[in-house]
Amino acid sequence: MISQKEYTKRRKKFAKKLENNSVAVLYSAKYKTRSNDTEYPFRQESNFYYLSGFREDNAALLFVKSKGSTKTILFVQKKDEALELWSGKRVGEIQAKTIFDVDAVYTSDMFIQKLPEFLKGKNTLYFDFASKDERINSLKDNAKTIASHKDIMSLIGYMRLIKSPAEIMMIQDALEITKKAHHKVMQLKKTGKKEYELQAEIEYIFKKNGAYSDAYTSIVACANAANTLHYVENAAPLLDGALILIDAGCEFEYYASDITRTIPVNGKFSQAQKELYEMVLDVQVRIIEMIKPKIKRSELQKKAVELLSKGMHDLGILKGSLKKNINKEKYKKYYPHGIGHWMGLDVHDQCPYKYENGDEIPLMSGMVLTIEPGIYIDKDDKKVPKKYRGIGIRIEDDILVTKNGYENLSREIYKSVKEIENC
Repeated sequence: MISQKEYTKRRKKFAKKLENNSVAVLYSAKYKTRSNDTEYPFRQESNFYYLSGFREDNAALLFVKSKGSTKTILFVQKKDEALELWSGKRVGEIQAKTIFDVDAVYTSDMFIQKLPEFLKGKNTLYFDFASKDERINSLKDNAKTIASHKDIMSLIGYMRLIKSPAEIMMIQDALEITKKAHHKVMQLKKTGKKEYELQAEIEYIFKKNGAYSDAYTSIVACANAANTLHYVENAAPLLDGALILIDAGCEFEYYASDITRTIPVNGKFSQAQKELYEMVLDVQVRIIEMIKPKIKRSELQKKAVELLSKGMHDLGILKGSLKKNINKEKYKKYYPHGIGHWMGLDVHDQCPYKYENGDEIPLMSGMVLTIEPGIYIDKDDKKVPKKYRGIGIRIEDDILVTKNGYENLSREIYKSVKEIENC
């Protein structure tokens, strides 16, 4: 768990980034209707949670900065026994003031009433430009006298790039659960089952171990389905002799894991599958070994393209000059995505890849990113040797950048041919 002291520390750090005579507003997530009077499971808005640790809906967090000082104000739903009978207990303003280290707590129904008081005499308003929440429109309507609007993400995103020890521990906890799930499906007899049966096993283990939600919709893609990058149907039969690409990770205490493994249905790789798999695995290992502070993500991507292109050339998938294949981006037909992304509170963490001046942000100690090379060969691609057609492979791990290099946080999840076959 993240301590209230850490949330307080984050708020103080964030407040220092604000201009004098400014107000910053963050809204909680809202319940989303699934149909009629049923709703999707609630998941707090990540930036709001990052600075507050508050898990309820219909809330807001304000920073009001004047010369020399900043006040933090939390708006929460008021206690209401009738509504709590249906939707569960609320913290309420009195208990919230005790739990959360803020200067003031008001009920959410007072937000519009109190807002003019906080906006008076201020020059700058910070909010999330990308938000589609209708409350943003109401906020702007009430702040027409403030000419300068700034995106709050340009401040929070940089903060979220570097994970604290407590955040890293949450990610490690998520990965421990995810490891159990991947190892379980490796051990199962899979021939004749359906993709959704493996998905059910994975998500059962997530919930059984305290991860109440997955970090993203699980992908369980057998045979040619693995060549659809965001395949989520998960309904096809598991075919003897085919591979299954499983991209599944849980979320634990709001922190994500993101793991992909590609395994054989019958427990044994064919020679052709092994050739492709070990080529991709070799690329992944070599890219991970490059990770250290000051290295740029674009350098990792460039090297991955070079290694995968050479591997595909050596296997007869790409033909002709290696240099031309790279320059003309011939590899993109079989490797169309990037080498990885930031990960943390969100599986694709809402953190920038470039500074505001356009320069790329280099790797720094405390960052967490995925490394996930892959190769995807459609079953009808007659330009590729027949033995490789219909095979899709991705191998993905979660990597922490350290002061002197890296730590593979998911290193215990089996991925060598020997480990998978002997699991």
